[in-house]
Amino acid sequence: MAKILKYQTTRRHEETWAESLRSRRPDLDCMAGLRRITLNCNTLIGDLGASALAESLSEDLWLRALKTYMENTHQKKVIFSKRKSLPCIAPLLTTVEETPQIISARVRGHFPKWLNGCLLRIGPGKFEYGKDKYNHWFDGMALLHQFKVEKGTVTYRSKFLQSDTYKANSVHDRIVISEFGTLALPDPCKNVFERFMSKFELPAITDNTNVNYVQYKGDYYISTETNFMNKVDIETLEKTEKVDWSKFIAVNGATAHPHYDKDGTAYNMGNSYGQHGSCYNVIRVPPEKVDLGETIHGAQVICSIASAERMKPSYYHSFGMTRNYIVFIEQPLKMNLWKIITSKIRGKAFSDGISWEPQYNTRFHVVDKHTGQLLPGMYYSKPFVTFHQINAFEDQGCVVIDLCCQDDGRSLEVYQLQNLRKTGKELDQVYNSVARSFPRRFVLPLRVSLNAPEGENLSPLSYSSASAVKQADGKIWCSYENLYPEDLEEEGGVEFPQINYGQFSGKKYQFFYGCGFRHLVGDSLIKVDVVNKTLTVWREDGFYPSEPVFVPVPGTNEEDGGVILSVVITPNQNERNFLLVLDAKNFEELGRAEVPVQMPYGFHGTFVTI
Repeated sequence: MAKILKYQTTRRHEETWAESLRSRRPDLDCMAGLRRITLNCNTLIGDLGASALAESLSEDLWLRALKTYMENTHQKKVIFSKRKSLPCIAPLLTTVEETPQIISARVRGHFPKWLNGCLLRIGPGKFEYGKDKYNHWFDGMALLHQFKVEKGTVTYRSKFLQSDTYKANSVHDRIVISEFGTLALPDPCKNVFERFMSKFELPAITDNTNVNYVQYKGDYYISTETNFMNKVDIETLEKTEKVDWSKFIAVNGATAHPHYDKDGTAYNMGNSYGQHGSCYNVIRVPPEKVDLGETIHGAQVICSIASAERMKPSYYHSFGMTRNYIVFIEQPLKMNLWKIITSKIRGKAFSDGISWEPQYNTRFHVVDKHTGQLLPGMYYSKPFVTFHQINAFEDQGCVVIDLCCQDDGRSLEVYQLQNLRKTGKELDQVYNSVARSFPRRFVLPLRVSLNAPEGENLSPLSYSSASAVKQADGKIWCSYENLYPEDLEEEGGVEFPQINYGQFSGKKYQFFYGCGFRHLVGDSLIKVDVVNKTLTVWREDGFYPSEPVFVPVPGTNEEDGGVILSVVITPNQNERNFLLVLDAKNFEELGRAEVPVQMPYGFHGTFVTI
């Protein structure tokens, strides 16, 4: 190690090293390998350092020998042993009872008098039927939560979504409809021949929409990524209608993260599969109803983007939108359609057809959302996976898009319930196998002429170190800027990003909020200043906060003028779960509303003002 450091000091980074030693802060872009070695010596970094080191070394041929040495030693175990084992979170991922009757919460501190409305949350809440058990966290039956805040008081209720899937499973007391990670087994009452033949029937598509609340034409729906959504009454939490995207446009599903214009026009993306291959489709839904009984009538596909591989389109969970453009990220997390189509015959779940293929790069597609035109620019980056975009905006002829990124796309398979419910060293091993998510900025120059110089950075943005370099084949190679200080690595990265969406979506911004992940679920709330690259953290040991939701103070123009709401839960039966309210400016707690109800860890939600 000493010889390697000496060699790099004297031969490769003379000026960079001299400057970094004077400032006591390495140039992270120029010295990634050495930065990772330094981090690995910091016991606070733990296995993150070792994993990041291996990643950095893989890009430097001259250090491959060191990578091999690291992989063949017990260095990881030595670092790992210095850390306290993660606490068990199994109670946060088990079946709970619904609470259909409204109960009053006990408020400690205070909720601002101006804060009046409902925090609506969704996530899995039932993980078995009879002897059948779901395999994956994403499979559980949708449980709707409602925290109603009014004049400083808070009430709570929850109900299971009465989807057709939920009802069918309940009637038969077994899993009848397959989910993402669980294959429904044939009816045991059928004879052997009938059970065999049932393998060749097309699998029913689940309407267990357990991911997010979305809004179309003023109505609220619960969505997942299939072709079904469920319209709900947000006051009673009752399902009022089931809506099928494929009845309106030629798509086989849509994301649970649409974007909205100021007038209520909604944009989404969904895939279609046909004889000519797979397409990623940009969808536009008009803002208003013509008739009161409408749902997504008038929805249109405004652009179709052909998949790079006909039978292996990318999996994606969200996309970016600016004032004028849709940004779609085609990442090397692939859906093998043949595997998915034959999953029932092969006795496998749908998730078996998704694989991380880092031999492919990630590509950005930019679409004019007014004309539906796909821009000709070919923007590529090294392979990464993103589930949630933070924000995107336009500046000086460029699209700037900020994303929570992971360098390893195998995290979906890790979130099996048997993994999440482990304890001790086995739980630590699961956690250390998951790639951390960090915020990164990419800059996509829109007007690149044929005469643009090769090998030069085409980004004119002086405030960002992200680069976009034209290559000989005409492609634009995009390198990211990290939007965080090193402190974020100690917080386990960040996910579930949220911004002041109503005022700053599609605009240049300064702050976003998310969950820190020093566990397999969020264990802190974080405010990130992407301009000054600083963090503010809220944490309470033994408690696990959900996705933060920003609610602005009425009438303010300040980006962080408002509060953060988060549902905070604990596996400790002697403590109560609560709705937390933080001042978004200083991240100090204003109050909490405690409820004597067991809640599972959920996904997404929204605040609706009343």
